[in-house]
Amino acid sequence: MKPILLINPNTSVLTTQMMVDIARACLADWPGRVPAIHGLTMPHGVPMIIEEADLQAAAQAVGELAFTQTELVADDVCGVIVAAFGDPGVTALRQRLAVPVVGIGEAAMREAAQHGRRFGIATTTPSMAASIVANVRRHGLEAAFSGARFTSGDPQAFARQPAALEAALADAVGACIDIDRAQAVVIGGGPLGQAAQALSKRFDIPVIGPVPAACRSLLHMLAGMR
Repeated sequence: MKPILLINPNTSVLTTQMMVDIARACLADWPGRVPAIHGLTMPHGVPMIIEEADLQAAAQAVGELAFTQTELVADDVCGVIVAAFGDPGVTALRQRLAVPVVGIGEAAMREAAQHGRRFGIATTTPSMAASIVANVRRHGLEAAFSGARFTSGDPQAFARQPAALEAALADAVGACIDIDRAQAVVIGGGPLGQAAQALSKRFDIPVIGPVPAACRSLLHMLAGMR
């Protein structure tokens, strides 16, 4: 069975490994035989996508992978996960590859909106607010979107302080629920994956990590192709 390729559109090898570990744990819970998962880190760019310019640069770099990465050119994978919340380069890869390509942002939002739920997004990058809303609209989910709530402080500093990150995101999730009346909340960022796992156990409504959501979406796609 060909593996799944998880692409980290930023340059942090540690973030790639964390997201691959989360994906492997999700796959391990899936019934039946599932593919292995391999990680790929961008060789250039930024360690964390926190500005619109970072997202645009990542989209271009990810889109170029279909021409530069042997495993993609040779079609040696069964599917691809793009593990940044803005889904940079997903459209380009879908146009160039014969295998399913899933963006973690789209997958998480679609899962959150299932069953007619209103959903919010909790994340650490207020400068990305416009692109988050644009993605919600592009996926046709605006009617289900209750709004985004952002932590205050430096997103990169939070990456070095897991306890502070979890506490700040918990406040943002709480605001989505108590103020915006969200019925599900997406944690908006691949690098926030460990915090998302912890927060999923702290609230009475679904708190959705985007990497597991992307794994579930891709596995459903692959099952439908058999």
